[in-house]
Amino acid sequence: MITDIFKGFGYVFSGFSLITQRGIRPFVVVPLLINILLFAGGVWLAKSQLDYWMTRLLPDWLSWLEWLLWPIFALLIFFVVFYAFSILANLIAAPFNAVLAERVEARLNGLPIPAFEGYKSIPRLLARTFKSEFSKLWYMAKWFLLVLILTLIPGINLIAPLAWTLFGAWMLTIEYADYPMGNHNLFFNDELPLLKRHRNTALGFGWLLSLMTAIPGLNFLVMPVGVAGATALWVDRLSKS
Repeated sequence: MITDIFKGFGYVFSGFSLITQRGIRPFVVVPLLINILLFAGGVWLAKSQLDYWMTRLLPDWLSWLEWLLWPIFALLIFFVVFYAFSILANLIAAPFNAVLAERVEARLNGLPIPAFEGYKSIPRLLARTFKSEFSKLWYMAKWFLLVLILTLIPGINLIAPLAWTLFGAWMLTIEYADYPMGNHNLFFNDELPLLKRHRNTALGFGWLLSLMTAIPGLNFLVMPVGVAGATALWVDRLSKS
């Protein structure tokens, strides 16, 4: 188990290496810009909403509990905002991420990197990737609601940080693994069983990506690194299943 988790970490480092390679770099630009703009918006919104919701949700007679509840509210608000913005960023960047995954897979397989087909390819990519995006959103929404309920139940919410960590790791892996698998006409119902066969590796990969989202500067690279690392995971493991 531990070995597989560390192997998952390795795919994140592979992602860093891949996006810096000649021939791959041009396809990183658009996902990177989208991620920078939306993450910056997410940080601003999370900070601006924290004090507001603390005041609205905490009655005056419970103000003495603020020192205890503040970290829980902070964690909840930041998770809600960042996941919402991450979903939005991935929806907008979906066709560009599919192009990036295709180029990375060609490099990993020792094939020539195909030239970009131009804007004519965008409608085809939109149709293919959005079908899978909405299936993922429904799956994520169900688990998000469950973890949110756990967070709001006194006593049980002590395990909320662990629950959010596992949720975030699994969902990020699902999100980014979709791009290389989608390029092979595999969609969400096909992808989920494959990821479950390599659950520990997938969680290790997603956990390190989750950690990156909390580190200023590195969080802007999460999307291209995630796409490239997930493509390496697909080539090495998932495709062989």
